[in-house]
Amino acid sequence: MSAPGLDLELMELLQLPRTINRTSVNFMGCYAAIHAMKQADAICRANKRSRVLIVCTELCTLHFQREASVDNITSSMLFADGSAAMLVTGDDQEKGLSIDHFYSTVSVKGKTDMAWKLSSKGFLMTLSGYIADLIEEDFNELVSNALQSAGLEKNSIAHWCIHPGGKKILEAVHSSLEFTNGQLQNCYDVLRDYGNMSSPTVLFVLKKIIDSPDRQPGNIFGAAFGPGITMETFILSA
Repeated sequence: MSAPGLDLELMELLQLPRTINRTSVNFMGCYAAIHAMKQADAICRANKRSRVLIVCTELCTLHFQREASVDNITSSMLFADGSAAMLVTGDDQEKGLSIDHFYSTVSVKGKTDMAWKLSSKGFLMTLSGYIADLIEEDFNELVSNALQSAGLEKNSIAHWCIHPGGKKILEAVHSSLEFTNGQLQNCYDVLRDYGNMSSPTVLFVLKKIIDSPDRQPGNIFGAAFGPGITMETFILSA
């Protein structure tokens, strides 16, 4: 976080109009990209001429702490720096994917298990092993509720764009949804190649799905997890 912020730097670098509307999303963590997509979608539905640039930038290495606690070591091993961007428009004729649905919930029983706060020593992170258990317990119900609210069945989902928060997180999702055939391979690949970059990570997975030469037609179900524990989802279609 800084002021003037990245929004003003982007305005200058991209030579955008000085009258452009800007907003900054901070301290939402790994699900911030989906929150930004929801805001962009609302803007574009209200005004079909709108074009909204979403830029997710995370410098997770700023979390580094010299004290060798379990939380500090875990966050340093798992998290990485990263950035990703996407453009959302109200023009239905533009090439790309269609945003069809959003759904979210908060599992307050895990609000102390995933958290970070500012201190005189910088960012202090808490990341307990209980998070994977909570996701395994709740994720199937989340997916069922999200699909039901969208009027879809699970077999209509061709691709799963799940935030790879860590190996245990993906294993929890895999177990909760009773997957058997590599449905989360793109998520594992992004985790292996880039680590957990917080908010940009789910967009890295989405790009991998989009760029896949053998991408199957059908809906894309996306989800990310963050402090709260907040679980945000989206459904896209070609």
